[in-house]
Amino acid sequence: MKKYLLFLVIIPLSISCQTTGNMGNITYQKVNDSLRAEINTIYQQGHFNGFSVSVVNDQTTLYQEGFGFSDIKERKPYSENTIQNIASVSKTFVGIAILKAQELGKLKLDDPIQKYLPFKVFNPHFPQTNITIRQLATHTSSILDNEFYLSKNYFLKPNQDLKEAKLNFDDEQVFNPSNSIITMSTFLKNALSENGKWNKDSFSSHQPGAIYEYSNVGTALAAFIVERATGQEFSAFTKKYILKPLQMNDSGWKFEDIQLSKFSKLYENPNTLLPYYQSATYPDGGMITSINDLSKYLTELIKGYHGKGTILSQKSYKEYFTPQLKASNFIDRNDKNPYSESYNSGIFIGFGYTGYIGHTGGDPGVMSMMFFDTKNNLGRIMIFNTNFSDKKGNDAFYGIWNVLEKYQMKLDHKKN
Repeated sequence: MKKYLLFLVIIPLSISCQTTGNMGNITYQKVNDSLRAEINTIYQQGHFNGFSVSVVNDQTTLYQEGFGFSDIKERKPYSENTIQNIASVSKTFVGIAILKAQELGKLKLDDPIQKYLPFKVFNPHFPQTNITIRQLATHTSSILDNEFYLSKNYFLKPNQDLKEAKLNFDDEQVFNPSNSIITMSTFLKNALSENGKWNKDSFSSHQPGAIYEYSNVGTALAAFIVERATGQEFSAFTKKYILKPLQMNDSGWKFEDIQLSKFSKLYENPNTLLPYYQSATYPDGGMITSINDLSKYLTELIKGYHGKGTILSQKSYKEYFTPQLKASNFIDRNDKNPYSESYNSGIFIGFGYTGYIGHTGGDPGVMSMMFFDTKNNLGRIMIFNTNFSDKKGNDAFYGIWNVLEKYQMKLDHKKN
């Protein structure tokens, strides 16, 4: 009799729990559906061919989805597993790599770069002043991107159909023939060494360490130093210490590291196809990944901010996320856009003026954005396969970003 009564008591409780759980699932689905519908409304304006978005917290991915097409001609959907390069969001991986190399005892942030280089690099205006790794990581090295960064750095992927693709970008950036590709070391030597054939306007008139001046070449030099210090190619080092531990299985830096069938086509605008390309300075923007993989990475960064990360020590993450610069390091400080990484800098990761942490990215056929809010531990990511160059495109881009913000608290609440 007691067993029967117990059974009767348990059944209603079980039904009640299941009902509550089902109601939660239904509500969560409604949130997802509403979010999807609002993003779709913006997508239908026609500014982008394909893109993916996600919302994460410090535990998991709360929402991720692809929209539009990774290949317009073939009508191939852009999904959460579609991969493409993510432009300068890649720089955040360089910061992690530097600090991992420091943990391993291979280098120190305040070491002079010359300690690791096979060719001499110095600012000719300040020939006796050492440039340090920390200065590279905070864009205060005085190294600039000159005209050769656009004309000598980008190369076509071998063995691709180029019939319909435009072979330059924005009428300035040149895609060089695949058989002329050079190594990162060769490009950096040509661009930065004293007698380098591309060393023209490669350094600013400011003393190293003085002024924030965003530098892709400086980023590549930092990655090259990681190679020299560790004895491992940068792509292999980051695979071992970042990608594999985070199970970012669809990610890599080179075409041979990824599954090309998952790679999105890239577009200068909705009607103009661009070729697949690679760059000699690939660590500054060449990470190839999916929204699914990048979401795992952002969750790790949020954990790391709170001392609970897995790929760096607490000490290293504290350094990574410590704002390194002061007002005096800026000539024209960006205090208007909260989602610009140029208000302050950690170790190759940026801070918006309101405290958001992350990075933006733009390359031929690529727009990307990844930030998290330290106040609520929520982060957002967007990856696009189409550039925009007008106000309507800009409004659509940030419109999608704002929709993600609108729903992120609801997603977090319903998920938990």
